[in-house]
Amino acid sequence: MRLVLSSWYLTPDSKPSGLSGTLVTGKAGIVLNALDLYGASRSRDYARESRTLESFGYSCEELDLRDYFANPDELPARLDGLDLVWALGGNAFVLARAMTQARLRDALHRQAHRPEFSYGGYSAGACVAGPDLQGIDLIDDPAALPDGYPPTTEPQCLRLVPYRIVPHWRSNHPDAQGAEQAATHLTALGLPHRCLPDGKTINMTTEPGGP
Repeated sequence: MRLVLSSWYLTPDSKPSGLSGTLVTGKAGIVLNALDLYGASRSRDYARESRTLESFGYSCEELDLRDYFANPDELPARLDGLDLVWALGGNAFVLARAMTQARLRDALHRQAHRPEFSYGGYSAGACVAGPDLQGIDLIDDPAALPDGYPPTTEPQCLRLVPYRIVPHWRSNHPDAQGAEQAATHLTALGLPHRCLPDGKTINMTTEPGGP
């Protein structure tokens, strides 16, 4: 499985190396759940991401994790039909709660043997790839809970990489100050992390079972 973790959204002229190679289904599932508190931007952001991913050779559909809150056992079969899961930015804690409730981590690990399969995302979609969201509470509200989210669901991460990702670091972005504080906090605690300025992307391949 390939990983493409970005600080900011991609553009059609910035295809990362992690999305190159042979496709099987050619389908990408776009995860908008980090925006579940910001419904007004969903259509706009979905349209932008679809245009970009279509320029990379994918056909796109929304992968709404709320559809699997009550039936997470159905999610692995949905992922079998995709070559890419692409998660947008927004609130990382909301996204992590949605992924936990839908058991996305388990479903992704069932795809780990597929060389054509990729998980990717930007901002919140990159943050959740790490072991936890320590430090990100200095950027996003950890108590955010959209309607329909079980209040007891913890915001657990995917553990696809062994370090925390701090997006928008030293960038022209409203969250840049929070990112600087997060980086300082993680450094003081001695916790592994990578700071990503906008425009930078982590591209890598994981082995079955993850890092």
